[in-house]
Amino acid sequence: MPDTGTRPPDEPTVELTEPAQHVAIITGLSGAGKTATSKIFEDVGYTVVDNVPSELLRELAELVANDPERYGRVALVLDVRTGNAPLALGAALGALHGRDIQPQIFFLEASDQAIIRRFSETRHRHPLDTDHHGVAAAITRERQLLEEVRALAHVIIDTSTLSHRQLRARIDSALEADREPEQVSIQILSFGFKHGVPLESDLVFDVRFMENPFYIPELRPHSGLTQPVRDFVLGQPVTRRFLGFLHEFFDFVVPAYQAEGKNRLTIAIGCTGGYHRSIAIAEAVAEDLRAQGMGPVNVWHRELEKQ
Repeated sequence: MPDTGTRPPDEPTVELTEPAQHVAIITGLSGAGKTATSKIFEDVGYTVVDNVPSELLRELAELVANDPERYGRVALVLDVRTGNAPLALGAALGALHGRDIQPQIFFLEASDQAIIRRFSETRHRHPLDTDHHGVAAAITRERQLLEEVRALAHVIIDTSTLSHRQLRARIDSALEADREPEQVSIQILSFGFKHGVPLESDLVFDVRFMENPFYIPELRPHSGLTQPVRDFVLGQPVTRRFLGFLHEFFDFVVPAYQAEGKNRLTIAIGCTGGYHRSIAIAEAVAEDLRAQGMGPVNVWHRELEKQ
């Protein structure tokens, strides 16, 4: 049949839909990694606006909301430099919510020791150390000032021991989450107690009572993501009973958190080194929560790259 230049009538048409507008708000402690985070957002195509005076935040939010084609993906960086951080965040949220835009709030934090070390290495002055009482005192003050902001965050990331690659993975994972406004966004972290408990944890579970694959020569080199280690950990009677308890626990508390308006829940599961038992249990808990329809569940294994 000759080509007439027209499409056959039964050929399906493809309708292209524009991706939904997404606005991220990056905030957190000074020295916790907001600059590195904003660069990651730039790398994945976001327009990043940093250090906007609080008086201009409402106008900026309205500009973004009124031009979704131009500002399809935007990240606003807010911190104590804006003045009253809770007030500034409230102004931005008010403008965005008024136009049916639900921003995703990222809060960056780190241990006092990590922040002090970073300021020492860069020789920068902490923005709240105006009275020259030292970085430690400034950090304590900033934590108090940002307490309300932290409570509103959807994603809290402890950057104390994260490499740039790990930070990128955490952000990518959070951006992929598809959370309904009324759902709790659940983050499960596996970790090793010998490396410290994650600061962002809401709930911490210790699984060091389970038999440790580390002492099985053929299992020691393999992580809890591998089938042999997974079978060894999950096959223990004490593990099956523990997972049964967790099933009932989360079946009760997650709806309760939703009823209270909580938008995120960070569950930390730890063993000694964070490489075998905690990883296997974290993956099992994530699978169970997804099967229960608890909403988006992301898993992060903090110590995996350290081995």
